[in-house]
Amino acid sequence: MLLQVIEGKFSVCKVENLRAVNFHVPWLFVGKTDAEISVVCLTADVPHATLAREDGWRALRVAGQMDFGLTGVMAGLSTVLAQAGISIFAVSTFDTDYILMKAEKLAPAIEALEAGGHTVERAAV
Repeated sequence: MLLQVIEGKFSVCKVENLRAVNFHVPWLFVGKTDAEISVVCLTADVPHATLAREDGWRALRVAGQMDFGLTGVMAGLSTVLAQAGISIFAVSTFDTDYILMKAEKLAPAIEALEAGGHTVERAAV
């Protein structure tokens, strides 16, 4: 599987309401449930009013558009990273999956994924 390193540092945060979120930034994932609203974005674009935030994340993208019939993609990637002792935060879009890990774990994550048979484009490391 081909993975791409995404340039920039990300933050994961929690906001009280969607008015706090700037939907015009280049990278934005929003998860809303009956219990919370979570936001993942570039650290420079974190909403001003957060209830909690965690900075210092880097991201990998599964390259290409994934078919909904594919099974085990995230399970396979997360297993390789778990065996290397790397905790992840995963997000999915309509087209593909993203894996975030703390910035200091990016190099070991790439090493573990490549050892596990995956290819990682490192242009943005």
